[in-house]
Amino acid sequence: MPVYWREGDTQMKYWYAFIPLALLTEPAFAYLDPGTGSMLLQVILGGIAAVGVALKLFWHKIRVAIGMSKKPDAEDESA
Repeated sequence: MPVYWREGDTQMKYWYAFIPLALLTEPAFAYLDPGTGSMLLQVILGGIAAVGVALKLFWHKIRVAIGMSKKPDAEDESA
């Protein structure tokens, strides 16, 4: 049985599978209204805000984990 590609040519396998699929596609006739762009922008900005809030909430734990600040000493609050 002949070998068509070598062991390191896995990327070529994907191209040989992708090209026929790309050539056999049909138009979708999909309509994207102007509200779609604003919704996409809102999702992106909401994700950025969520990451910012998560960083703010866990900032001290992150700094302790990477060694930028010391872990606070446990104080005795039984008084």
